[in-house]
Amino acid sequence: MIRKSLISLIYETVSIQRWNDHIRPSFGFTELDKQAHKMFYAYLLAKCEGEGNYNPNLLVDGGIYEFLHREILTDIKPPVYHSLMKEKGPQINEWVMEQLRPKIDCLKGDFYEKMNEYFKNPEYAKKEKEILRAAHYYATDWEFKVIYPLNSHTYGIEQVKSEVTRGLSACNTFAGFHKFATNPDLQEFLSIIGKLRYQQRWSRAVRMPATYVMGHMLVVALLSYLCGLEIGVCDKRMVNNFFGALFHDLPEVLTRDIVSPVKASVAGLDNLIKDIEDEQMNKIIYPLIPEQWRDEIKYFTQNEFDSKIKIDGKIVKTTSDEINERYNKNDYDAIDGQIIRGCDHLSAYLEAYLSLKFGVQSESIQSGYHNLFTQYDSRVIGGVDFGLLFDYFRL
Repeated sequence: MIRKSLISLIYETVSIQRWNDHIRPSFGFTELDKQAHKMFYAYLLAKCEGEGNYNPNLLVDGGIYEFLHREILTDIKPPVYHSLMKEKGPQINEWVMEQLRPKIDCLKGDFYEKMNEYFKNPEYAKKEKEILRAAHYYATDWEFKVIYPLNSHTYGIEQVKSEVTRGLSACNTFAGFHKFATNPDLQEFLSIIGKLRYQQRWSRAVRMPATYVMGHMLVVALLSYLCGLEIGVCDKRMVNNFFGALFHDLPEVLTRDIVSPVKASVAGLDNLIKDIEDEQMNKIIYPLIPEQWRDEIKYFTQNEFDSKIKIDGKIVKTTSDEINERYNKNDYDAIDGQIIRGCDHLSAYLEAYLSLKFGVQSESIQSGYHNLFTQYDSRVIGGVDFGLLFDYFRL
């Protein structure tokens, strides 16, 4: 069972500011957005490493384990954190697991036991840890390049620069790292994705705390993963649901976040926006990605809220209930667009809930909150009790 306390913990990262002892852009850098950016880097670094050279399920698992681990310890400055982990790593990991136990020990799929193994056993998911470590440093380096010009006269900034550079260089331990580092197109792709860290959600409404498209995408991915544990999805379906959710708003980097009321205001407008998004993706995004990867990203981003399978290489639209009954096998390459949509709405609902809890009572926020609650009241999608998840956060 997914506990309210775990979902609440995920959303605490919205308010955790990074580089908070440095001059930063006005929007700041949140831990949630950093972790989201990290998983985009991890996806591409893993692709560069090549199928068969890493386990995609362990990569997703590891990314989530590290997200939760870092959430507990995120107030510690990086140099202090790394020193503590070097000297007292096992004890700190044990303490973190004890803090997380009440929130995660009820999750299915032996989640707690696997996470414990991940941090206790250096040989467990070794390649995936290398990929995630490199992804972490790349996302940190991206942030640092933004704040460095603002802090060129700040005490210790050159030391920080050296630490980030050395940390990134030390990640050159697998073939995929070199392949990525020498491919300017892939780096340009990640730079474009980075713009999603600037794009504010609910841009027409005052909210607290503010959230950005990239962080929202990771929340949807995390919720989709937790739903997958709850209903027992197969390995391939779990990976597809996580990365499908992570990539679901990728076209918005080209069109910006067009709010739902605008999309629904004119008949056919939503389809026109989709056509424009597809055109822009073909023109700007796909040329930066190796041809053999494009079909997978299209699978994630086109008709992203349809539940789909593949039969003889052809995409077939279905339902998540039918996938549970007939297609929950790796061979069908299933993705639960309907569940991802439910998680997308749950994320929006939680954003509205937090604003209302903070006392921001704008009409659009109240309307969004109540409409979503009514839409998902007692609703079950693909075996996931969304009614219960939404009811957790009833005001």
